[in-house]
Amino acid sequence: MSTPHEPRLARVAAIVADPARSRMLAYLLSGEYASASELAKTASVTPATASGHLGQLLDARFVVCEPRGRHRYYRLADAEVAHALEALALIAERDVHDRAWAHPERKRLRFARCCYGHLAGQLAVTVFDALQREERLTSATDGYELTEAGIQWLQGLGMNPGSPSGRRRFAYRCLDWSERRDHLAGQLADEIYQHFTKAGWLRRAAGRAVEVTDSGEQELLPRLSADAT
Repeated sequence: MSTPHEPRLARVAAIVADPARSRMLAYLLSGEYASASELAKTASVTPATASGHLGQLLDARFVVCEPRGRHRYYRLADAEVAHALEALALIAERDVHDRAWAHPERKRLRFARCCYGHLAGQLAVTVFDALQREERLTSATDGYELTEAGIQWLQGLGMNPGSPSGRRRFAYRCLDWSERRDHLAGQLADEIYQHFTKAGWLRRAAGRAVEVTDSGEQELLPRLSADAT
């Protein structure tokens, strides 16, 4: 018999268990807004059915809605929801992990993808590994802070990291769905992904996939490889 002090998992499990809602949530893992019609198409349901599902996701605080004129746009409520979904995906595929990631489409996702505004996949793990070398990060109460060595390393990549905003966590570990290791999440991780994109080293592909450009092959990857040696 359950007690009031146990985690209230049943309602959350019921929300994620529906195939249409789970497809909507997976689509929103990029961290971007999507219209109700986009989400209906993603979930392979009618607009009316999608509206009902989105109402349940709103009530459960999995998503938030922003009206813009006659249209309504949805995104995941926060990073905690995104991290929970990625962790559930990891658990769901733990017995078929190697087979699940053997498909060419999955291989692209595994190399690099967008995870609620920051980078995920093999490339993200490589970047996090680099940041953990030579005391570039130091432990803080809610994750990490950049050291002077870390600031200098990022400046070597042409990036001037911002100061912690105080509105959200600055830098912390996030368990990677495909790699089963940690990548970096938080304000700093978002800034790194944005910088790599603005520098022309990365670009968004289909869905959540992220591609390395020719410029990234020439300028970013060699620096990461050199840092690992």
